[in-house]
Order: sequence, then C-alpha cells, then structure tokens
Amino acid sequence: MTELFSAGILGIIEGLTEFLPVSSSGHLIISGHLLDYTGPKATVFEVFIQLGAILAVVMLYLNRFLGLLKNTPEVPFSGIRGLWMLFLTSLPASIIGLLLSGYIKTYLFNPITVSFALAVGAVFILCVEKYAPAHDIEQATFHSLDEMTPKLAFGIGCFQCLALWPGFSRSAATIMGGMLLGTRRTLAAEYSFLAAVPIMFAATGYDVLKNYQLFTTADIPFFAVGFIVSFVSALVAVKAFITLVGKMTFKPFAWYRLIIAPLVYLFWT
Repeated sequence: MTELFSAGILGIIEGLTEFLPVSSSGHLIISGHLLDYTGPKATVFEVFIQLGAILAVVMLYLNRFLGLLKNTPEVPFSGIRGLWMLFLTSLPASIIGLLLSGYIKTYLFNPITVSFALAVGAVFILCVEKYAPAHDIEQATFHSLDEMTPKLAFGIGCFQCLALWPGFSRSAATIMGGMLLGTRRTLAAEYSFLAAVPIMFAATGYDVLKNYQLFTTADIPFFAVGFIVSFVSALVAVKAFITLVGKMTFKPFAWYRLIIAPLVYLFWT
C-alpha cells in the first residue's frame, strides 16, 4: 500500500507539472529522493508515467491529431505537412538525447543539478517575458497553428534541446523558444502540448524497451497507478493552463522556480 501511495504521489506530480513551465522531471527527481524511490527502475518509472500525461493531451487535442492522418488543403497544419513540422521539432532533441542519454542519466539526474536548472530556466522565462517580440499579442508574427512554418518548427525544436537538462522544463524551453521566434503566447503553449507527444512517446518507448528486464509482473500495479493518476492530473492541469495562458504571463512560474531552486540546493548540500 505504501508503494502504491508513492506511485500515486509521483503520478500527481507528473500530471500537474508535465505541461507547465516548471519541469516535471525535476520535480519527479526531487520527489523520488524524498520518497526514497531512486535508481534505474525509478528513472524508467518516471519516464513511463509520462505516457499518462501524453494521453491526456491526445484526448484534449484529438481532432488536431486526427487531422494529421489526412491532408486538408484548407487546414495547413494537417496531413503530411503537420507531421513534417512535428518531426522537425522532435529531431534535434531526439538526436542529442540519444547521443548523450548515458551522460544525462549519470550526471544530471540529481537534485543539485536540478536546482541549478530550475534557476537558469526561471531567468530564461523572465528574460523572454521582457524582451521577446511576441510577449505582446500585437507584435507576434504567428497567431495560429495553421500559420506555423517548417523553419519555425525546427527552431522550436532546437530550443527543446534545453530540456535535456533535467529541471529546465521541456514546456518552458518550447514555449519561450516559440515566443522568441515570434509566436503568440497562446500558440506557443498549444504547439508545446502537441510537440510533446511524438518526442515523449519516442523517449518513453526507448527507455522501456531498453530496460524492460528490470521489471516483473509485481511492478504492474505500481506502474498502473502512476499512469492513471498522471493521466487524470494532466487533464486537469492542461485544461486549467489553457484557460489561464491567455490571461497571464509566465512570470509566476519563474518566481516559483526561483523560490524552490535554492531550497532544493540547500536541502541536499
């Protein structure tokens, strides 16, 4: 029962933080240490429960994903063109992640490095909010998914590489990167949700296949609880975030990160 409780806690944390610019992986690493759930199996579990959060986004944007299955001339972000842009966004981080996955897991999956990533990511958010051309709606170049271009998609993908540093946040990297490249705030958030699906599916599948021998049937309930709780939590978080993103800046997330970063550092030093 204690293990299932831990799985539920980690599932809640994953679901609530995966699509917010606060870093789900950073929060999971910190929580895993507090719950004394660490090691190779814990790392794969933390990746696996991201599938629950991904499924929540697929459900919320089901029509958009179904639209990728056929070319619709009047909807530019559809069919092969839409898939091509998601591929371009996923490509840079996929390549670098494959090349550096061993190094990242060995040296960056710990609370100390996470605390630095939280702080650096917070400064990045504050700078973008102040200087990005699209921090103001009128100054944005791109306002909807159908205005997306391959160049913009690839550029956002390059920013997504920052998220390979656990604690930086994939959402923060892609949303802020999109704003720097001229997307409207709401578009940056929406595209960040969609772009999460292919790269997170790939990363999760790779990790599970690579480490499946670590698990037994006894682990199924633990993984199932984490997955389900992550899915429900992500549904709530994404719906709330969509409602708020057009009414507020991302500065509160930056200040939150700046508050917890030194606390995490001091706790583990």
